[in-house]
Amino acid sequence: MGLIQEIDYGTPASTSEKQVTLTVDGFTVTVPEGTSIMRASMEAGIAIPKLCATDMVDAFGSCRLCLVEIDGRNGTPSSCTTPVAPGMVVHTQTGRLKDIRRGVMELYISDHPLDCLTCAANGDCELQTQAGVVGLRDVRYGYEGDNHVFKKNDGAENFKWMAKDESNPYFTYDPSKCIVCSRCVRACEEVQGTFALTIEGRGFESRVSPGMHQLFIDSECVSCGACVQACPTATLSEKSVIKIGQPEHSVVTTCAYCGVGCSFKAEMRGDELVRMVPYKDGKANRGHSCVKGRFAYGYSTHKERILNPMIREKVTDPWREVSWEEALTHTANEFRRIQYQYGRTSIGGITSSRCTNEETYLVQKLIRQGFRNNNVDTCARVCHSPTGYGLGQTFGTSAGTQDFDSIEQTDVVMIIGANPTDAHPVFASRMKKRLRKGAKLIVLDPRRTDIVRSAHIEAQHHLPLKPGTNVAVVTALAHVIVTEGLFDEAFIRERCDWDEFQDWASFVALPENSPEVVGQLANVDPEEIRSAARLFATGGNGAIYYGLGVTEHSQGSTTVIAIANLAMATGNIGRPGVGVNPLRGQNNVQGSCDMGSFPHELPGYRHVSGDAVRDIYESLWGVKLDDEPGLRIPNMLDAAVDGSFKGLYVQGEDILQSDPDTKHVAAGLAAMECVVVHDLFLNETANYAHVFLPGSTFLEKDGTFTNAERRINRVRKVMAPKNGLADWEVTQKLAQAMGLAWNYQHPSEIMDEIARTTPSFAKVSYDYLEKMGSVQWPCNEQAPEGTPIMHISGFVRGKGKFIRTEYVATDERTGPRFPLLLTTGRILSQYNVGAQTRRTDNVMWHSEDRLEIHPHDAENRGLRDGDWVRLTSRSGETTLRALITDKVSPGVVYTTFHHPDTQANVITTDFSDWATNCPEYKVTAVQVGASNGPSEWQLDYDEQARNSRRIATLEAAE
Repeated sequence: MGLIQEIDYGTPASTSEKQVTLTVDGFTVTVPEGTSIMRASMEAGIAIPKLCATDMVDAFGSCRLCLVEIDGRNGTPSSCTTPVAPGMVVHTQTGRLKDIRRGVMELYISDHPLDCLTCAANGDCELQTQAGVVGLRDVRYGYEGDNHVFKKNDGAENFKWMAKDESNPYFTYDPSKCIVCSRCVRACEEVQGTFALTIEGRGFESRVSPGMHQLFIDSECVSCGACVQACPTATLSEKSVIKIGQPEHSVVTTCAYCGVGCSFKAEMRGDELVRMVPYKDGKANRGHSCVKGRFAYGYSTHKERILNPMIREKVTDPWREVSWEEALTHTANEFRRIQYQYGRTSIGGITSSRCTNEETYLVQKLIRQGFRNNNVDTCARVCHSPTGYGLGQTFGTSAGTQDFDSIEQTDVVMIIGANPTDAHPVFASRMKKRLRKGAKLIVLDPRRTDIVRSAHIEAQHHLPLKPGTNVAVVTALAHVIVTEGLFDEAFIRERCDWDEFQDWASFVALPENSPEVVGQLANVDPEEIRSAARLFATGGNGAIYYGLGVTEHSQGSTTVIAIANLAMATGNIGRPGVGVNPLRGQNNVQGSCDMGSFPHELPGYRHVSGDAVRDIYESLWGVKLDDEPGLRIPNMLDAAVDGSFKGLYVQGEDILQSDPDTKHVAAGLAAMECVVVHDLFLNETANYAHVFLPGSTFLEKDGTFTNAERRINRVRKVMAPKNGLADWEVTQKLAQAMGLAWNYQHPSEIMDEIARTTPSFAKVSYDYLEKMGSVQWPCNEQAPEGTPIMHISGFVRGKGKFIRTEYVATDERTGPRFPLLLTTGRILSQYNVGAQTRRTDNVMWHSEDRLEIHPHDAENRGLRDGDWVRLTSRSGETTLRALITDKVSPGVVYTTFHHPDTQANVITTDFSDWATNCPEYKVTAVQVGASNGPSEWQLDYDEQARNSRRIATLEAAE
């Protein structure tokens, strides 16, 4: 093993289809028109010296190292900024060029520290490398006089010197080593789109500055790492490299945070992770990253991670560490006892959207083959099941239609109920890049999210709709398109059922669906609705991206159907640049759905009542499968309270913190006799657990994740599991303890079984993924290279189906007692329930959940920014600090759910989507008032949690 080296071509690739042939140092090379001489030379195997050029950003031409000579032209143009031309003859190594390059390099080195042997970048410094490439052997100018290197000059203070900025928890900024190549500034602008960095001063006074001469931690920097990756010296260095040293081997794997599914090189020294570097060949992220994937992996070695199995008789007892054999035997015996005592359906399980496809497949297999019932559910249903239902009904398949590259051909972006800059930041950067190039933006969201107005971007239309009115507003958009004749009749007649369209069109054209009526209902300007509809219908390629702000409603499925209707009516399906695109919240939400984690569906979204489908698994697994759907999580909890559900296996989920109506969840868990939590940490659900099985991180296992674009990516083990077993091995050993004859030797064998039994995965194997890099399902004989764009020549279901979308107001209403509406969401630095990110330095940016409240509502209640407030609903109450902002509309408050001491879900209700039971997190009637301390529930919860986390072996050691 060694470090994976990726070629830096110096400038981005040209997308032109026209080819140009030229000669470089006597070698003929043919490249696309618009390619730079530098890139053409590199493709011919000739590396031209460079410092300011890198293929992650556009050419700049400032370092003057990459000069070349061209026959028939005067001077020495920079190869990075000069495009190729037919018949061009280029020389990269002449005596004149060598002298110029050495002279330029002398100037750089004359104002640079000569501490190479002790520098963190020693062995990975482009300045050091290029000095050797150009043959620099001496610096004639000396180091005296003006410089940025030394703190003092001749005993006097040197005001050009700046101290190292170590304020960011993950990297340092050393101005003395900066060569002002501007790569970091351009990466922040062109790749990330934050524009947090600039060059201040001119000439010799120039230096990189975060914001207005601020520390990195105080600036607008989002710590994505693009600047660190772009830096050719040690000016910007990871603190982990400074501490550990340069890595010596690397492994490509997939990030375990959000649904973007970024590919990374895990760079190692021995079995120690030095850093995560975004992989340029990753088709989801194209070499970019965010603060979580790039830096927030420290949870894998956090002191609170549990590495040994534990059991206890009662949840009030301390935990007792035991061997794997004892823990698994005890679990199997308990589950058998419960089923014997209470019946076959008295136990069930919950799969994880953070674990691999293979691990999720095994959990649902254990439940169906071992427990002999369909009592399996997943957090994916709790967030995106309306996507499966809505798109399944209209298009015939339960997933998004596009790949992420599709955004580069989009003309109008519509974002509904999603906050991509915080929840899907790497894709948001690609989206912002397209918007800066001229694409138009429409945002439907109760909050003014960052993408509504940020650096060089402003939405043409922001519809700050009242929470709970999604269906009405999307239908009003369709009203305008239909009544003004803006629909794509040719597409509809060819691809959809025309009679169903006419029925739908007559419905949306009704006066009650007009912007004037809906605008009053949703608190949105009717003219904004009309203008947004016209823009989407006439603006070219229109793509819709949506998130949990669509699905987590009582009419979540109806909204998804309304979105699909809108896309079909405008012909925005079946080609690049368009489509309906759900932004999945966790790394394997899509995969957990694909793998059969629902109580009514086997892998591949096939209903359990289908005899032919059950036959496949019955013949393979050797058991008779139940043909009746099992219990969803809320049903399991209800049955537990009723006394008929007594045992639960929870892999990689924290339902006590993430599911709605926390008190009801706690009551259900408390009523069970054997709760098994399989996770990294003693999470909130473990407060009510009787068995704890330690989990493994994504760094410690092999497998696959499936991201929001249906892309199946490899997860590769980079270190041995610190708990001794990968998660798939734990589930297999539990199955064996329950008498099942499982004998998988590697996750690749599990994927082979998935491929044999699931048509959309038929051609997927680890060998094939090694060859292809990644593929998007369906991947089978009909689509051997996968399916980047769905529904190209026709819908999976045949004809696209238009469905009426009647608006039905949620039963959760505001009133005198609860006059405000609470909606919830995420923030950039934290992830889901925070179990991972709270155990990293990301807490520097978000150490607590805050309640966003409009200045008008705050003033009416006598609240100031930072005050402790009591948040109360019909379900419960909690306290947290206020954040006064006009990002939310009057009458709306907003908070995140990353911290268990706040427990926002004690506030949310048990209302849910009519079709899928997806909880209505986004609409809760609340009241906000001043508070002088934690709520009684918070105090009781904290006491119970502290008692529940006692570990007997540790107490004995003390």
